[in-house]
Amino acid sequence: QVQLVESGGGLVQAGGSLRLSCAASERTFSSHGMGWFRQVPGKERKFVAAITWSGSSTFDADSVKGRFTISVDNAKNTVYLQMNSLKPEDTAAYYCARFMPGTYYYTLDRVDAWGQGTQVTVSS
Repeated sequence: QVQLVESGGGLVQAGGSLRLSCAASERTFSSHGMGWFRQVPGKERKFVAAITWSGSSTFDADSVKGRFTISVDNAKNTVYLQMNSLKPEDTAAYYCARFMPGTYYYTLDRVDAWGQGTQVTVSS
Protein backbone atom coordinates (compact mmCIF):
# COMPACT_ATOMS: atom_id res chain seq x y z
CA GLN A 1 0.00 0.00 0.00
CA VAL A 2 1.47 3.30 -1.06
CA GLN A 3 1.95 5.94 1.63
CA LEU A 4 1.50 9.61 0.81
CA VAL A 5 3.19 11.99 3.24
CA GLU A 6 2.24 15.64 3.06
CA SER A 7 4.07 18.71 4.28
CA GLY A 8 4.12 22.46 3.81
CA GLY A 9 0.93 23.61 5.45
CA GLY A 10 0.81 26.46 7.91
CA LEU A 11 -0.53 29.87 8.76
CA VAL A 12 -0.19 32.62 6.20
CA GLN A 13 -1.65 36.06 5.67
CA ALA A 14 -4.02 36.77 2.82
CA GLY A 15 -2.07 37.39 -0.36
CA GLY A 16 0.76 35.15 0.73
CA SER A 17 2.03 31.89 -0.69
CA LEU A 18 2.62 28.33 0.40
CA ARG A 19 3.88 25.24 -1.34
CA LEU A 20 2.51 21.87 -0.34
CA SER A 21 4.46 18.69 -0.99
CA CYS A 22 3.27 15.11 -1.18
CA ALA A 23 5.91 12.39 -1.21
CA ALA A 24 4.97 8.86 -2.21
CA SER A 25 6.62 5.87 -0.59
CA GLU A 26 7.07 4.11 -3.90
CA ARG A 27 7.21 4.94 -7.55
CA THR A 28 3.64 5.57 -8.54
CA PHE A 29 3.41 8.65 -10.70
CA SER A 30 4.38 6.74 -13.82
CA SER A 31 0.96 5.11 -13.90
CA HIS A 32 -1.28 7.19 -11.63
CA GLY A 33 -2.62 10.66 -11.85
CA MET A 34 -2.17 12.75 -8.73
CA GLY A 35 -4.22 15.50 -7.23
CA TRP A 36 -5.21 17.64 -4.30
CA PHE A 37 -8.50 18.00 -2.48
CA ARG A 38 -9.43 20.23 0.41
CA GLN A 39 -11.97 20.06 3.19
CA VAL A 40 -13.30 22.40 5.84
CA PRO A 41 -15.17 21.25 8.95
CA GLY A 42 -18.75 20.28 8.21
CA LYS A 43 -18.24 20.35 4.44
CA GLU A 44 -17.55 17.75 1.79
CA ARG A 45 -14.04 17.19 0.52
CA LYS A 46 -13.67 19.10 -2.73
CA PHE A 47 -11.41 18.85 -5.75
CA VAL A 48 -8.65 21.41 -6.09
CA ALA A 49 -6.28 20.26 -8.82
CA ALA A 50 -5.02 17.18 -10.65
CA ILE A 51 -2.17 16.26 -12.93
CA THR A 52 -1.62 13.33 -15.25
CA TRP A 53 1.24 10.97 -14.51
CA SER A 54 3.26 12.44 -17.34
CA GLY A 55 2.63 16.00 -16.23
CA SER A 56 1.32 16.76 -19.68
CA SER A 57 -2.11 17.87 -18.50
CA THR A 58 -3.35 19.69 -15.44
CA PHE A 59 -6.83 20.46 -14.19
CA ASP A 60 -7.77 23.14 -11.70
CA ALA A 61 -10.94 23.99 -9.87
CA ASP A 62 -12.40 27.31 -10.92
CA SER A 63 -11.94 28.65 -7.41
CA VAL A 64 -8.15 28.32 -7.61
CA LYS A 65 -7.47 28.78 -11.31
CA GLY A 66 -4.71 31.28 -11.92
CA ARG A 67 -3.53 31.12 -8.31
CA PHE A 68 -2.63 27.48 -7.66
CA THR A 69 -0.28 25.34 -9.73
CA ILE A 70 0.09 21.59 -9.46
CA SER A 71 3.29 19.92 -10.59
CA VAL A 72 5.11 16.62 -10.22
CA ASP A 73 8.70 15.54 -9.92
CA ASN A 74 8.64 11.90 -10.93
CA ALA A 75 12.29 11.39 -10.03
CA LYS A 76 11.42 12.28 -6.43
CA ASN A 77 7.96 10.66 -6.42
CA THR A 78 6.63 13.99 -5.24
CA VAL A 79 3.69 16.14 -6.23
CA TYR A 80 3.47 19.81 -5.32
CA LEU A 81 0.77 22.41 -4.99
CA GLN A 82 2.07 25.95 -5.29
CA MET A 83 -0.51 28.29 -3.78
CA ASN A 84 -0.23 32.00 -4.47
CA SER A 85 -2.48 34.94 -3.69
CA LEU A 86 -4.06 32.99 -0.87
CA LYS A 87 -7.47 34.03 0.37
CA PRO A 88 -9.20 33.32 3.68
CA GLU A 89 -11.62 31.05 1.84
CA ASP A 90 -8.67 28.82 0.93
CA THR A 91 -8.43 27.85 4.60
CA ALA A 92 -8.87 24.08 4.77
CA ALA A 93 -7.19 20.78 5.35
CA TYR A 94 -5.48 19.82 2.12
CA TYR A 95 -5.22 16.18 1.10
CA CYS A 96 -2.95 14.67 -1.49
CA ALA A 97 -4.57 11.95 -3.57
CA ARG A 98 -3.53 9.22 -5.95
CA PHE A 99 -6.00 8.27 -8.64
CA MET A 100 -6.62 4.82 -9.98
CA PRO A 101 -4.90 3.97 -13.26
CA GLY A 102 -6.92 4.98 -16.25
CA THR A 103 -8.73 7.76 -14.42
CA TYR A 104 -10.03 10.55 -16.60
CA TYR A 105 -12.52 12.17 -14.24
CA TYR A 106 -10.83 13.31 -11.04
CA THR A 107 -13.57 12.66 -8.57
CA LEU A 108 -13.52 11.31 -5.04
CA ASP A 109 -14.59 7.84 -6.12
CA ARG A 110 -11.49 7.50 -8.30
CA VAL A 111 -9.03 8.03 -5.44
CA ASP A 112 -7.18 4.93 -4.24
CA ALA A 113 -4.79 6.53 -1.73
CA TRP A 114 -4.87 9.62 0.48
CA GLY A 115 -2.30 11.68 2.27
CA GLN A 116 -2.77 12.41 5.94
CA GLY A 117 -3.82 15.99 5.37
CA THR A 118 -2.05 19.25 6.07
CA GLN A 119 -3.75 22.34 7.44
CA VAL A 120 -3.62 25.62 5.58
CA THR A 121 -4.94 28.65 7.43
CA VAL A 122 -5.14 32.02 5.72
CA SER A 123 -5.71 35.01 7.95
CA SER A 124 -7.26 38.27 6.84
